[in-house]
Amino acid sequence: MNPDIKLEQKRVDSVIGSISDMIVKLENETGRRKDEVNEIRNHFWDEVKVNTDTFDDFLETVLALRQQAQTLTVSESTHRQALKKLSALRKMIGKPYFGRIDFSEEGAPTEKVYIGISTLTDQSGENFLVYDWRAPISSVYYDYPPGPAEYTTPGGVIHGSVEKKWQYLIREGVIESLFDTSLTIGDEVLQQVLGNRSDNYMHSIVATIQQKQNQIIRHDSGRLLIVQGAAGSGKTSAALQRIAYLLYKYRETLKADQIVLFSPNSMFNSYVSHVLPELGEENMEQVTFQEYLDHRLSNEFQVEGPYEQLEYVLDQTGNHMYGIRIESIQFKASTDFFHALKSYRESLENSGMKFKDIKFRGKPIVKGEEITERFYSIDCSLRFHNRLEKLTEWLSTRVDQAEKSERLEPWVEEAIELMSNDEYHKARKYFRKKNISDDYEAEYEALRRLIVRRKFKRLRNRINSFCYIDVKGIYQQLFADSLELGSVMKANRPHKWDDVCRLTINMLNEGRLFYEDATPYLLLKELILGFQTNSSIKHVLIDEAQDYSPFQFEFIKRLFPAAKMTVLGDFNQAIFAHANQYADFSNLTDLYGPGKTEWIHLTQSYRSTKPIIEFTRSLVPGGDQISAFERDGDKPTLKQVTDVAELHHHIMETITKWREKHYSSIAIICKTASESKWVYDSLRTVEKVKLMTSVSLEYEQGVVIIPAYLAKGIEFDAVIIYDASEKSYADENLRRLFYTACTRAMHELQLYSIGKPTPFIEHI
Repeated sequence: MNPDIKLEQKRVDSVIGSISDMIVKLENETGRRKDEVNEIRNHFWDEVKVNTDTFDDFLETVLALRQQAQTLTVSESTHRQALKKLSALRKMIGKPYFGRIDFSEEGAPTEKVYIGISTLTDQSGENFLVYDWRAPISSVYYDYPPGPAEYTTPGGVIHGSVEKKWQYLIREGVIESLFDTSLTIGDEVLQQVLGNRSDNYMHSIVATIQQKQNQIIRHDSGRLLIVQGAAGSGKTSAALQRIAYLLYKYRETLKADQIVLFSPNSMFNSYVSHVLPELGEENMEQVTFQEYLDHRLSNEFQVEGPYEQLEYVLDQTGNHMYGIRIESIQFKASTDFFHALKSYRESLENSGMKFKDIKFRGKPIVKGEEITERFYSIDCSLRFHNRLEKLTEWLSTRVDQAEKSERLEPWVEEAIELMSNDEYHKARKYFRKKNISDDYEAEYEALRRLIVRRKFKRLRNRINSFCYIDVKGIYQQLFADSLELGSVMKANRPHKWDDVCRLTINMLNEGRLFYEDATPYLLLKELILGFQTNSSIKHVLIDEAQDYSPFQFEFIKRLFPAAKMTVLGDFNQAIFAHANQYADFSNLTDLYGPGKTEWIHLTQSYRSTKPIIEFTRSLVPGGDQISAFERDGDKPTLKQVTDVAELHHHIMETITKWREKHYSSIAIICKTASESKWVYDSLRTVEKVKLMTSVSLEYEQGVVIIPAYLAKGIEFDAVIIYDASEKSYADENLRRLFYTACTRAMHELQLYSIGKPTPFIEHI
């Protein structure tokens, strides 16, 4: 035990005493503020005298309203800030800080800087008891050993020296351990943190942030930050801490709703949902790319999801269309296809636009061919969108003419006769407002106009929103004429392009859209109608970014034109068919142009024990660059069995043994969703198991059965690889999927094989 521990405990007790006093004070203040807000809301109009007799009276009323609204806004804001501070103090009371540096600034005495999840000062507000981990001076704790050090503030760079560097393990107000961490954040603390059992949520890592992770968190230059890191290297954790850091540093100008995290699935969203609230920040917007595609396209098509596509790739290798589909996936994910679509849109300036007939009650008002002829007769020197606006004006005129002639049709008289008394009286009331004569002829004519206008309203809305443009037909045209693509693309077409075209057209005719077609279709639609951009978003983070195609990155860049982008991924876990073409993120370096991209590589893995990491890194090319954290454990074990009955018997034994070790999360990882469902149906009668699917909303504890691709980004105390046989994992394209499954294990990894094991582990 450190001899200073008694002295340090006295300081902890003193700080906790200050926190307790502040909590009591803030509880009283938040209660008072809440009552104040409720009082203002309940008596809002009592304080405002509404008088609109004269302009001066009206102006006085408006000013009174504004003053009362401002009073309410200030009270609500003060109440929110007090609640936020109270929440932070309650989190700190059992563990007020976790680190300390003794920092000597040039020309100044040494200062003891204690670091925790939030800033804390004494009652005077002048002396810091604890510094927020995001404060500029706190970066020294993560980046420097004892010796010369510096940190950047808004006023410039501060130079000095670190005299000491300590790390604390404090639980329920008691110092359990105190470490001198001379080089990095102490291994002893990491050992304890990493040795813990997992639970339902990912947690904050502020107490154990390593230097490389700190570079990610505090990175603040360039448009694109690429983080390529090994499984378990803390990419996602660092990204979430990065969000917290940005919200702290730019708290006057950046809000949580200006940050978007693209995550792999809803279950992952649930898993990471507690990290920012732990640090006293609001969660940013979390969305999957598929949710965005569904939002934009589900009214037009039945859109295939990424996991449906992946399930086909993994499960349908014997299908006669398999090779064609793989070519379709890989080509449509490429930047070649992205640029081809842009060229195709440019070619539509001169020919190729398709339009739907404008119909009313089943009768064409304007034929699609006539609209096409009109479009290409408009001055071609005008911008494409201006030509569409002029076309819309012309169509509106044609609709006006049709509306006038429609008033004399028999259906209008029938509609008048079928009007209810209530509808009739509402119409007459409307006519009186419009000063329409109430004699029979005028009123009858007005009713005709009103009924027809209402019927035409939907048609006019569709015309004004360009619904008469046949985007589906234009996209389909690209594949209907196999020569069309060659005229707009510099790169070579896929070898089986004609077959790819037929496959795509068949899907479109059925009202369905392959996942690989969803983003290209949406891009073409945006290029024709105008991009629906969101300039309010300032930061976009993409996790499991190796699953995104270059095409999708180009699209996201245009979707959020004002945002900086952080990309996190590991190409050893790139399991989608398009990703087999790439080894890293080098294809993204041109996304924002030269000099605007920075890379950070994380090679140390923390999730698993050293024996598990030594096993998993031998599964992938370049795995020797992955370094294991020194945490002991049992070696992964392979058990070869003869049949399913024997396999299930051993799985039950293993689960029983692991339960005795108090593991709270055990995963049986299968190759596909269909295999997972079969295993679940087989085991649920003898064991309490849960099946995780692509529509599962929350990550759960206990024994779960899950396909490998859904387990990405999540960790489990112990993992069973259901069937690591040659039959399941022979194809080289499955190596990354197998690696992904094995790297989910924190403490134990058990592999089973029905028959001969996968060749991926022959050399191990």
